[in-house]
Amino acid sequence: MSTTLEYSQTLARNSRLAAAALAPLAAGKKNAWLQRVANNLRARSAEIVAANEIDMSAGAAAGLSSAMLDRLKLTADRIEALAKAVEHIISLPDPVGEVIEGQRRPNGLFISRVRVPLGVVFFIYESRPNVTIDAAALCVKSGNAVILRGGSEAIHSNRALQSVIEESLISEGLPQHAVQLVNSTDRSIVGELLSMGNLIDVTIPRGGRSLIERVTREATMPVIKHFDGICHVYIDASADKTMAIDITINSKCQRPGVCNAAETLLIHRDAVDRLLPALAKELQSRGVELRCCPASLNMISGGVAVTETDYGTEHMALIMSVRIVDSIDQAIEHIRRYGSAHTDAIVTNCVASSMEFEAEVDSAAVMINASTRFNDGGELGMGAEIGISTDRFHARGPCGMRELTSYKFVVRGSGQVRS
Repeated sequence: MSTTLEYSQTLARNSRLAAAALAPLAAGKKNAWLQRVANNLRARSAEIVAANEIDMSAGAAAGLSSAMLDRLKLTADRIEALAKAVEHIISLPDPVGEVIEGQRRPNGLFISRVRVPLGVVFFIYESRPNVTIDAAALCVKSGNAVILRGGSEAIHSNRALQSVIEESLISEGLPQHAVQLVNSTDRSIVGELLSMGNLIDVTIPRGGRSLIERVTREATMPVIKHFDGICHVYIDASADKTMAIDITINSKCQRPGVCNAAETLLIHRDAVDRLLPALAKELQSRGVELRCCPASLNMISGGVAVTETDYGTEHMALIMSVRIVDSIDQAIEHIRRYGSAHTDAIVTNCVASSMEFEAEVDSAAVMINASTRFNDGGELGMGAEIGISTDRFHARGPCGMRELTSYKFVVRGSGQVRS
């Protein structure tokens, strides 16, 4: 038996036992743990930042892009934001035990559907160590045990954060193995865990396409996929100039290395003369490389020719494709062809256009006159998120606590038997 197999089996078995202990826990017990995590994050902030600096130095030496380094970076302010996010989760209702619906049958039976935890979650993610805290908090509050496998580039940061989580679990009397970190960068462990569908209930991969395709191919349990964020901003003919510029800049530039950052700008031909020169100038002033269709290339100084590949690429960098379209229908056709059903936005003053876009763009989130950056669990009032699902079943869009639950039927009777 291989060492990695033994290690993986221990992780999975410990998680299965922890999940059974977590499921019946009262909300107050879980909230006390969350508050302890928030307090310990603040108390150990300098220690966490120091561990993160090791990862940042290694990432810079390995040639990580500025956007990827930004995803990796932890600062005192970001740790404080993490602590506040944990405290926000405390304020959210515990989904476990919620009665989704109930009905009385003619024979007197009362039938209800009740929320229950998924069980054991295997969560695979890249780069962003803050996700370690988000995932742990959401899983435990929703009664799930979780095995965390972060990216190798964040291993020191994740170990420091896991130390906070484990110390808090022990202090509050919760199962020590409710949250476990894969404390190795050996990729074979991922394959071992994916083979353990008898112990792990669901896998959630959050990262690049190659990771998600591998997980989908190898997993022996259900997978909630978080595919590419090939997001679009479409500027309609009637769009307000200031609004169009503000939304596009925010969608692309606020944090270009995240999944809900826009990758392509589509602009109606009737709005081009009025909007495109000013918008291109604003984007370029922020360091955005514009990859332009033939029509827009003639209008944008410093632009480069777009390729077919660019339209279907999640750059996660200060790169944006630009295409002039003849109609909203052409914009929607482009999104259907090249998009990843993640987040797409329209900027318009036309109600008919907004309604058509809403009805015909089948993405996890459709934004009407708002930045793509709002497709986020915290911004949508869900607290932290474990990711943004591009699936069309079970969970879609930001996955918070309710998306980490299933349900069971509870039937209450008074001695009924079936005839």
